[in-house]
Amino acid sequence: MRLDPPIAMLAVAETIVWAGLYYIFPALLVHWEADLGWSKTELTGAFTASITVSALCSPYIGKLIDRGYGAKVLTGSTLIGGILIASLSLVDSLPVFYAVWCGLGAAMSACLYEPCFMLVTRTRGVSAKRGITLITLVAGFAGTVSFPSAHALVAFADWRFAVQVSGAAVCLVGLPLMFAGAKALEAGRLHHVPETPKPATDGSAPAKPAHFLSNPSFWLLAVGFALMAISHGVVINHLLPLLKERGVEAGLAVAAASMIGPMQVLGRVVMMSVERFVSNFAAMIYCFLAVSVACALLAAGSSLWLLAGFVFLQGSGYGLTSIMRPVVTREIMGQENFGAISGAMALPYLACFAGAPFLGSLLWEIGGYDFALETVVGTSILGLLCYLRAATRGRHTA
Repeated sequence: MRLDPPIAMLAVAETIVWAGLYYIFPALLVHWEADLGWSKTELTGAFTASITVSALCSPYIGKLIDRGYGAKVLTGSTLIGGILIASLSLVDSLPVFYAVWCGLGAAMSACLYEPCFMLVTRTRGVSAKRGITLITLVAGFAGTVSFPSAHALVAFADWRFAVQVSGAAVCLVGLPLMFAGAKALEAGRLHHVPETPKPATDGSAPAKPAHFLSNPSFWLLAVGFALMAISHGVVINHLLPLLKERGVEAGLAVAAASMIGPMQVLGRVVMMSVERFVSNFAAMIYCFLAVSVACALLAAGSSLWLLAGFVFLQGSGYGLTSIMRPVVTREIMGQENFGAISGAMALPYLACFAGAPFLGSLLWEIGGYDFALETVVGTSILGLLCYLRAATRGRHTA
């Protein structure tokens, strides 16, 4: 495989940004709870607020990338995110903690996967899938970087030192790589993107930024992906208490949760190996079905084999979703105004992911974790039906 310098730089930058801005929260949650005296509900509320802010900012970020400000958006937000995460070391009140995480939500809306993939798709066009795959392949290990490094830094000093080092890594390593990779992508855009973009799927001329909202395919995709976010968000955020309730030994439960990330990477590696033989349509169907079957296996029992099947299917299915969402969105909605379309589509997706932990708690209170799992199996299947309908419309109207 030939080295693709812009993609390689963005892959490393995304790994550092995800590790330093996103995964730092679950990595340090228990330390904040013990040191600051705030409840787990109060602390996780800040993260939910952060993701909600990120969702609200996404449509605007997409428009900026459409206008050619991709490099400035990615690098500026990375700098702000690094400064804000380091500033957590000065926080000693809950309102300020919430304020900082809301600011981080705005920063993450402009430097995590969504805006990065918008830029890759805008600059690489039909060749974007390979670049997106490589970025997610590397950045899939962000959690593996964040958890042990945060633990080591806390053991060496304390959590305040840990967030300072995270901020420094984001600013001193992630920032220059993000800038260089984004600028190189924009400079090479004309060599990769066809002069005539694929038309919108209604057969008419490419829509103006606001007109894609009248396309039913947009809403079918948005709802389908949002339902996927609910399924994954409920299961991942409640996996440890769910397994504990079912009598799974704590060490095995933690091992299962920690293996989902590597399975995401494995799914992406397999996709790179077979992408010549598997259509995007088939790959997206696998994503929905894998998550559905994974939740069904978890509902069926907690034996070692069922748990292993769940980990593989949940990890590989959702891991591939990160790649396939922008790819199939471009196929169905067209290249024109892709940033605005992708940003608007991210709003319900991130909003549902933000609300998934609370929804999981509500479903548990209503009927226990069996009911919660049955519900998310249903949401995944309904999401698949939405995607199939959107893809069918795209084929008939293209």
